[in-house]
Formats: sequence, C-alpha cells, structure tokens
Amino acid sequence: MQRRKGSDKSQNRYPQKSKISPTKHTQSLTSSLFLHHHHPPMAMEATLLSFPSHSLTQTKTKTQTQTHFLSNPPPFLSSKPKRPSKLSIRSAISRNKKEATVETVKTQLDDCQLLAAIKYKGFTVKQFQDLRRSLPETTTLVVAKNTLVYKAIEGTPWEALKPCMTGMNAWLFVHSEEIPAALKPYRDFQKEKKLEENDFSGAVFEGKFYAPGDFKTLENMPTRAEIYAKMLGSIKNPASSLVGTIQAPARELVMVLQAYVKKLEEEGGGGGQ
Repeated sequence: MQRRKGSDKSQNRYPQKSKISPTKHTQSLTSSLFLHHHHPPMAMEATLLSFPSHSLTQTKTKTQTQTHFLSNPPPFLSSKPKRPSKLSIRSAISRNKKEATVETVKTQLDDCQLLAAIKYKGFTVKQFQDLRRSLPETTTLVVAKNTLVYKAIEGTPWEALKPCMTGMNAWLFVHSEEIPAALKPYRDFQKEKKLEENDFSGAVFEGKFYAPGDFKTLENMPTRAEIYAKMLGSIKNPASSLVGTIQAPARELVMVLQAYVKKLEEEGGGGGQ
C-alpha cells in the first residue's frame, strides 16, 4: 500500500495561509470597523478626517497663548517700571494743596488778635478783589474749607470757632489790636454791595466766641488811643477813680501802664535819667 504524500493530520498541523489580496484585506477591515461603530462609510470618513483638524486647533490655541504671554508678561516678569496713574498724581497734588492750606492758616494765626468767619456764598471774583483792596494791611482774607481750618485750629484757643464750621466761609485774620478799624471796612463793603445775607458767621477774640448778634460789642470796642486817654484821665482823678481803673481787665491795665511810662519818658525829655 502506497503511502500518501500528505496526510490530513500533517495538513492540519501546517495549514497553508490563505492568499488574500491587500485590497480585499483593507476592504474587509474597513467593513468590520464600519459595522462595529454602526457608522455609514461617509460618516466614518468624516470622523477620521476630523482628528487632524482638532489637532491643528489645539496647536493654534497654544501658539496664540504663547504670543499673548510674550506680549503681555505678568507684572513680576516685566522689566519696565510701573508708571504712576493719573489718578494717583492728582491725589498727591490735592493732598499737597490741602497741607499747604493748613500751613497757611497756622501761619496766619501767629500774632492774630481776632479770627472771624464771613459767609461768602454768592460772591463774585470782582467782589472778592474789591473787598481785599478795601481791607487794611493788618488784616488778611483767606478762602479755605472748614475742615482744613478746623484741622489748623484744633487743640488751640481758636478752636472756640467750631460753631462756624458750616456752610461756605471766608476767614478774616486780624493782626492788630484795633478791632473796630479792622471790622469796619467789611461792614461798609456789605452795605455798599447790598450783601445782607453775607454776614459774619462768628468770631473768636481772646479765646471767646462771638456769635453774629454779639458783633456790636466788637465793633464798638474803644480804640487804643481812646483807652489811653480814658486810663490816663483816671490816674489823675481821686483815689476812687484809680481803684476803678485797677479793677479793669488786665489787658486794659497793661495798656494804661505802657501809656503812662511812655508819657513819663516824653516829659523827661530823654535827659538820660
């Protein structure tokens, strides 16, 4: 019995590979993918083509982010110094002006005998100019906010002027003992310009507050010459008049003594005694 060239067992042990063309293999693989994802051929093609587009979008976004980072680096990486804003500059200028105003008021308070507040709402620039020209050299008119003036007078005897810290005020600084002569120019100006509403809102004299209704006391106060004449006449009178003179306020008594010494010097003729 002749031996067969190839048994079925040998053929099963070494099966021959099926010859399938590459084209048919690709079509089979594609068909299996289509069937697995339940996509029609056109939809699958669109899905496969969308991957490169998504990748390009991510690359473009990343490039734009890097460009923005380079053109706008964070503050801690910026080498350029930060310039002050216009708002901060204006605030600094405003603060400096306020400080200068407070210092001006404090300077005017040196050797000041009386400080009065005037209601200046409604004044024109020309009226202010005319008023300043009409005032004597011993007085100064300053326009400043109430808060700044109060900051300057806080903790001083002039703090008694606190009731005037309302409305719009101009501040009259009197650097003379001639109080009536310092107040009279404004009274004349007020009558001339018919500014009845622009009255004094208050004043402080020797640490005492004078309300608008008390200004007659200040305006009728005798001048220095009148006080000298009155005191000198009292000294020449009997003792009873002298006692009344001694009981006068300390300020008037000092003025009397100064006038009396001056009179003695004039009568002595400067003889060197």
